[in-house]
Amino acid sequence: MASTVSSNALSELIGSIYDCALDPDLWDKTLASVVEALKARTTVLHLNDLRHRRFLISKQFGIPPYWQENLHKYASELDSVVSSVISSQAPGKPCVMSRHFAQAQLEASPYYNECLKPEGIVDLMQFVLLSTPTRASGWAVSRHERYGTFTDGEIQLAELLLPHIRRAVTISNVLDVRTIRGARMEQALDALRCGVVMTDERGTILHANHLADHMLQNGSPVHSSQGTLRARVPAAHKELRAAIRLAAHNGEEIGSAGTAIVLTETGQPPIFAHVLPMARCDIGTRLKPDAIAAVFIAAEPEEDDAAQMIAAAFGLTPAETRVLASLLAGRTLGQTAEALGVAQTTAKTHLEGIFTKTGVSRQADLMRLVARVMPPTRAG
Repeated sequence: MASTVSSNALSELIGSIYDCALDPDLWDKTLASVVEALKARTTVLHLNDLRHRRFLISKQFGIPPYWQENLHKYASELDSVVSSVISSQAPGKPCVMSRHFAQAQLEASPYYNECLKPEGIVDLMQFVLLSTPTRASGWAVSRHERYGTFTDGEIQLAELLLPHIRRAVTISNVLDVRTIRGARMEQALDALRCGVVMTDERGTILHANHLADHMLQNGSPVHSSQGTLRARVPAAHKELRAAIRLAAHNGEEIGSAGTAIVLTETGQPPIFAHVLPMARCDIGTRLKPDAIAAVFIAAEPEEDDAAQMIAAAFGLTPAETRVLASLLAGRTLGQTAEALGVAQTTAKTHLEGIFTKTGVSRQADLMRLVARVMPPTRAG
């Protein structure tokens, strides 16, 4: 059994994670609950703005002061470990110290010998949440010798929490990690450069910020039909409705559903929707008590930035990156070949290379991958 906590406790924990999306100050309390659920000793969560060399989120629980103060000494070693996680682990899977590192490797590690071992830490589980040229985010939990190394059940519980933590961090990035409280929430949502629609479980629109209201009335990929939120593309509407239903009834099971809904037709520049469950989210319901989902509708991505992010994350060649940027701009493969001055067979070869490196097999799946890897919008 994956869960080591009750269904009700798990649901409340996930609800508190979603509260953190709207008020990152709540991470301190929530991370303490995560530590308790996983029988862990410490946990660290960070979101870095690499362009400006600053932390957007830097939260931890149980870290000794001297450990935190000297962490910079081990930055090179930790960066190497993170790079290893990105290159070797499947998406959503952690790097677990007791399972992925030989004892000889640990004994040769200054970080292990000077930080972990003196504190009685016998295991460390690390997840990569986001890795792009401009953003890096990770989550880690450690285990004390009192409880031994992480078991399969605790690893599975952490994997279950992962998509919710990633969603909360992603939405915080959309919000530029601004704190939203009480009456300020409506004004803060209006300041965003993305549409935000709050709905009930039937998709009835309860609130739309200024940009979303403009989208609903001016031929965007979403519209209002008798007060209900609808996507114009049938497949996108079906996926959007399913995500909203999951948000209403099974918030803990929503997983990756609704994290990257492609609202546009194939061949058009992709516009994505991201669904944040709010049924157990205390902060969001202060504005609209009946709200069970907040749908964030991203503006059109800047295809060159998106292509560069994917290229950096998956090691694309310059030629593959140019093909990807062209496809993200809405061109077909034939139009891409013409625009780049290459044969269509050459463009197809580059596309197949992109598929191989990113682990997808269709252009639609590639668009979804772009939404997962890059921040979905730029905050105001």
